[in-house]
Amino acid sequence: MPDIQDPLFQPYSLGSLELPNRIVMPPMTRSRASQPGDVPNDLMAEYYAQRAGAGLIISEGTWISPLGKGYAWTPGIHTPMQVAGWRKVTKAIHAAGGRIFAQLWHVGRLSHISLLDGQAPVSSTALQAGGVNVFIAESDGKPGFVQASKPRALKVEEIHAIIDEFRQAARNAMAAGFDGVELHAANGYLVNQFIDSGANGRSDEYGGSLENRLRFLGEVAQALAEGTGDKGRVGIRLAPLTTLNGCFDDDPETTYIAAAKLLGDIGVGYIHIAEADWDDAPDMPVGFKQRLREVFPGAMIYAGHYNAERARTALREGWADLIGFGRPFVANPDLPERLRTGASLNPHDRDSLFGGGERGLTDYPTLAQSAENLEA
Repeated sequence: MPDIQDPLFQPYSLGSLELPNRIVMPPMTRSRASQPGDVPNDLMAEYYAQRAGAGLIISEGTWISPLGKGYAWTPGIHTPMQVAGWRKVTKAIHAAGGRIFAQLWHVGRLSHISLLDGQAPVSSTALQAGGVNVFIAESDGKPGFVQASKPRALKVEEIHAIIDEFRQAARNAMAAGFDGVELHAANGYLVNQFIDSGANGRSDEYGGSLENRLRFLGEVAQALAEGTGDKGRVGIRLAPLTTLNGCFDDDPETTYIAAAKLLGDIGVGYIHIAEADWDDAPDMPVGFKQRLREVFPGAMIYAGHYNAERARTALREGWADLIGFGRPFVANPDLPERLRTGASLNPHDRDSLFGGGERGLTDYPTLAQSAENLEA
């Protein structure tokens, strides 16, 4: 039975999907896809199934087409083998009692020609993300970081083709057994490169005015609703104040209130706000969060340096419905139980976040395993 005194453990209806608690495992790149082909595998299935106690899991970013890839060893959802690999993952999660959305990802300019068979990355504008590194595969099995390559600007007909690729990716996700999809429109990736004024220098229907800069976001969101067959099973990740990866907006509150209203009019199931979480990052004012709540009728998820008490406060104040815990889920497969009981958390190993095998992915102990080790 849920603890009616603890808002983190109250159930929640996300459209037709019933969540047992308000704890979300947000998307986190781990770079363990099998090569060649960037195929999800049994190790990834074990990793996600271990964390099925979350109310909702959102998969690591999974690229929708060859030009959408930006980092080594990340999984796609573009080929039949990738879809079959993801089917293993969703089957394992559902067998463990969990629920999972696929995060659909096109990195845009945040890529390197070595990942794209020598082609230039694409973006809203031929503007390089200066000082932004992406990782490529090195012969020693570790990622090597290199400056993102200079992109070329997309033609309008190419933008329409990418919208079609998102629609097909949503169909692929549902065929792979996902419970829904999340669009990665945050953190400087392709959709964000259209939204933010500092990254979009276009003068056609996809640039210039705020309405035009939001056009790609709206058209992709609509395509995902068509691809899933249920707009309530579509979420959108946004990052209003995050200048990560070279994107910035001159008036983020106005821009993202308008984006939230647009998404509400389309009827997507949730907005997932990625708050800036580095040292000295700008705080997102509560007033901004309340305004988002006013214009968007769906669920609101927030993620970014939340601990249990900060999460409970957000839920009690009413501007959040669900809370994402990123880094804590890396090292704590039983994080919901630890949050419920106030148990200490395992620290994560930074050196094993990207690439490698089971070390730093599936070998973190649960509370029960730690107790067994102590007794032994």
